[in-house]
Amino acid sequence: MKRVSTRAALIALSLAISGCVTINIYFPAAAAEKAADRIIDEVWQLKPDAATKEGERSR
Repeated sequence: MKRVSTRAALIALSLAISGCVTINIYFPAAAAEKAADRIIDEVWQLKPDAATKEGERSR
């Protein structure tokens, strides 16, 4: 009986320890800023095209 409770305690302890693992991912600030600028530029380029297409449809 003691062997079963020891095994259960070890399993519970290992699950508790593995549940506390944190994974940190660090992105270079310059690369993230360039990506954000590229996305913003793409969005701004799409807006005038979408406006002209909608204007052509309403005519």
